[in-house]
Amino acid sequence: MKYVFQNFNRRAGIVGMMCLLSGLLSSCLKDHDNGHYVDEPVALVSVINASPDVQPVNFFLDQNRANIEPISYGHGIDYIRAFTGKRIATFSLAGSGSQKLKSDTINLTAQKLYTVYLTNVASTPDIVLFADSITRPDAGKATIRLVNVSPDAGAVDLAIKSSTVLASGNAYKTASPFIPVQGNSAYTLEVRKAGTSTVLVTLTDVKVNSGSVYTVWLQGLAAATDQKKLEAHVQTNAFYY
Repeated sequence: MKYVFQNFNRRAGIVGMMCLLSGLLSSCLKDHDNGHYVDEPVALVSVINASPDVQPVNFFLDQNRANIEPISYGHGIDYIRAFTGKRIATFSLAGSGSQKLKSDTINLTAQKLYTVYLTNVASTPDIVLFADSITRPDAGKATIRLVNVSPDAGAVDLAIKSSTVLASGNAYKTASPFIPVQGNSAYTLEVRKAGTSTVLVTLTDVKVNSGSVYTVWLQGLAAATDQKKLEAHVQTNAFYY
């Protein structure tokens, strides 16, 4: 069995990691810095900038910068290896001065995957940590979850247009479970106001591959009509082959 931890379709993506063994992260991670394999217990952490009015940012775990290029709004970095236990997650403005935006303590467990989001507006930023599941979908299936990191959209649902509601009632800073869908298909996905048919954001022609694990995340401001308006993106967390 092989699987790849991936991210962000064409939105971003800096480091991809392949596991050639059977699920023990501590025994199969390739160190992208020097090409050596490491056997220390680690977690995997991906990062997304979902703060609609913030300038590009850098992300640090303790004193260690994780990204190579600044992370723009709606973009992020792939899963990186991270030592476990309590870590200080920090977002700072990229460029001269490196003004700190937000720091928070996160707790990472060995052999677990996480995504860290910078959310809310730049004046009152939030750091939100979600545990990611990379459980292999059943044969012919993929899995999708919804993450709501829009501070003013209220609770939302994720649905396939004219078909199934996949996730319902997701408030700000919450994630749904991963829901199975038919793989090797293309869907029009709708993020709706919870419990209604009111569509807030539409994602058209979302190609879903069998054996893949996806996150749809909602970002932006419901009250905005400019570049800060509501939008949704798709993260590919992993795929099996």
